[in-house]
Amino acid sequence: MAINQILSSSAHRALAHEYKSLQDEPVEGFRVKLIEDNLREWEVAIFGPPETLYQGGYFKAHMKFPADYPYSPPTIRFLTKVWHPNVYENGDLCISILHPPIDDPQSGELPCERWNPTQSVRTVLLSVISLLNEPNTFSPANVDASIMYRRWKDSKGKDKEYENIIKKQVVSGRLEADRDGVVVPLTLEDYCKVSQVARSSAAAAAMDSDFYVEDYDLDVESDANSEEEYQDDATDSGNGES
Repeated sequence: MAINQILSSSAHRALAHEYKSLQDEPVEGFRVKLIEDNLREWEVAIFGPPETLYQGGYFKAHMKFPADYPYSPPTIRFLTKVWHPNVYENGDLCISILHPPIDDPQSGELPCERWNPTQSVRTVLLSVISLLNEPNTFSPANVDASIMYRRWKDSKGKDKEYENIIKKQVVSGRLEADRDGVVVPLTLEDYCKVSQVARSSAAAAAMDSDFYVEDYDLDVESDANSEEEYQDDATDSGNGES
């Protein structure tokens, strides 16, 4: 029990550090907030990359972290409807970087493509953004979406079925962004400037909306003290003390 407490405390410290880093230095392409001030449950908003089918899109997802993070990967489930070869119908995302670091020849994935403790929220979400434009169709989570995507790509865009579905979802996402008071970047220039915009007064006003996060007090020193207490508990347990 004490070991689990130590792991949980370590995860808290790691997530506190990552969360603060993403607030201090926002990254183009996505925004994060905590769900009910819980460091192990984040709401993520991903902006569709410019010059792709997803340009102008606004996709929300729920990111959940295990008690032994960063030794085990988080999970991501889209809250916004996303028609994509690597997203299950219930919204669960299937991507190599979120798979446990085990050697599984049947998966077709190399161990280096899977999760490892050097990964972070930043690298995961950037991988997700990349996946939007370059799906993995070799082991799809949504077979129908994979078939449509291949037809669209093989026809060089002449088969519009996949494209039309994505465009409808992008329009729907834009409407949700308007309701949340979020300005979605539409050009590559705006997309890359989003971290600067986040620090501007306009973005500060947008942070009062339902989506953007309020400042979160991360007491790292207090958490470090908590971890020392957990370690003391573990030592006492090892000595037979209750």
